[in-house]
Amino acid sequence: MTVEGTVSGLEERAVGRAWMVRLDPADRGGAAVRVSCGRPACAPQVLPSAAVGRTAAVAHLATHLRAAAGPRPEAYCACRAEECHTHTRETGPRERATPSRCGGPVVMAVINDRQGRWWRALECCARCAAAHPSARIVATAPAAASPAPTPGARPPAGRPTVPAGPQFSHAASSPAAVHRAVPAPRPKPRRNRRTGKIAQRIVPHDLHPVALRDELIELGDLFRAYQQRPEPDLAQLAELHSRKAEAFTRWWEVTGETDLRLEAQRAEQAAAAALLQHQQRTGQSPVGDGEVTSRLLPGLTQWDHARTVLAHVADHTPLPGPEARLMAVMLTLRSALTGTGNLVGQDVKGLPLTEPEELIGRLLDSGWLSIPGTAEDLLASRPESPTPITIPSLMPDEDGEGPFDFGRKTRPKLSGWAQRVVGDKKLRKKKTGAAVRLLALALAIRTTTDGRLGPEGEGIDTAVLTSWCGVDSGELEPLVEQLTAADWLEEAAVTDGRLTGRLAERVLPLSCPLP
Repeated sequence: MTVEGTVSGLEERAVGRAWMVRLDPADRGGAAVRVSCGRPACAPQVLPSAAVGRTAAVAHLATHLRAAAGPRPEAYCACRAEECHTHTRETGPRERATPSRCGGPVVMAVINDRQGRWWRALECCARCAAAHPSARIVATAPAAASPAPTPGARPPAGRPTVPAGPQFSHAASSPAAVHRAVPAPRPKPRRNRRTGKIAQRIVPHDLHPVALRDELIELGDLFRAYQQRPEPDLAQLAELHSRKAEAFTRWWEVTGETDLRLEAQRAEQAAAAALLQHQQRTGQSPVGDGEVTSRLLPGLTQWDHARTVLAHVADHTPLPGPEARLMAVMLTLRSALTGTGNLVGQDVKGLPLTEPEELIGRLLDSGWLSIPGTAEDLLASRPESPTPITIPSLMPDEDGEGPFDFGRKTRPKLSGWAQRVVGDKKLRKKKTGAAVRLLALALAIRTTTDGRLGPEGEGIDTAVLTSWCGVDSGELEPLVEQLTAADWLEEAAVTDGRLTGRLAERVLPLSCPLP
């Protein structure tokens, strides 16, 4: 049964129950609190702190709620007699509202203040309980059965039929409205308004062909996803730029906007640059259409280290002549990091030296090289008992820093690369001298990715080459001819003080392209 009725009906109904549990200070300045209950039979309790008092107050109220009977369907709101805001008009001096403002089933509710100083249980209607922000419904009264109407009885004349059930409005009930069927709305055709953004441009939803629009939107999503990658993937980036160039070219053909054509050209350049960087980092470079070259030293970093080692040898060779410089290159690469290394006789005998024992003796006398025995002992040493060598100028200083900054894994790679260049099979078959081998090293580190000599294929200054090889300017051309005969150089020419040409395809894996 719902709480709804007239003034005369309220006189026949019981007043809702209500009681309160309070928490008050027990004395001034102290932490003790007093818990008091509105029930006459409950004596106050003095507790040591507010936290303990709140726990006891809640437990005390819960005990009363469990012991008390549930809410009564015939009761009306306990808060009406106290002129709460639900039962007081908003206009007028505290004038009672009409009883019809109550509604819903009778409930047992608990309300409290925000500071936790009091808790109140009251028997009221659901509407009054909902008017309190802190109210919690503990129990709800069951609906009372309505008296069955007399068979054949009709409602009094002049009184409209009111639908049964709870009425929550304060206005008088109106006759039941006549329900009319509402026609279903006409379905609207769904439009594919897919759109996206790429290169700071919004892709129009009505761009045709649709395949082009979808490609542009997908590319925009892929570029944004690529930016979230923890590490770059230059091969994937090159592919994305290539697709972007093709898509923007088609977009330009559809719309005729010049900016789209320019963006397509920039994408083509970006694709080529990303692909080139990827090939350089992986030791590959373009040779022809679709062809790549795998290099012995992969990546720009190791190529720079190779140039650094050769530049150091050029500035710190202890003896003049190409043979001494070639020997210095090989020994430096053997002991680059710590100034110490191992050497066997075959390492020296494999070099094109006229008097290896005499050259080693001169290096020992200069103090640049140190070994525990003699030069003869070094040449006689075998792999199972190598000769330890020491180059004092390469040993780290007190701070642990040496002339080179590459790691332990890079040093043997650089040494192996130099051995491959100097010991090239065709150079050995042609019995080329130390100057030719030095020239091969110099050209290998001064090429473009496709093997052309010099930066951007513009050639190499002959003065740099003659200084490195330890020969006069007139002796350079015979050295170039020997490299050409050994299938090391192609289209070689010395003009205007520059050597132009390109490395042969077979030696491209040994090259270290310039950045």
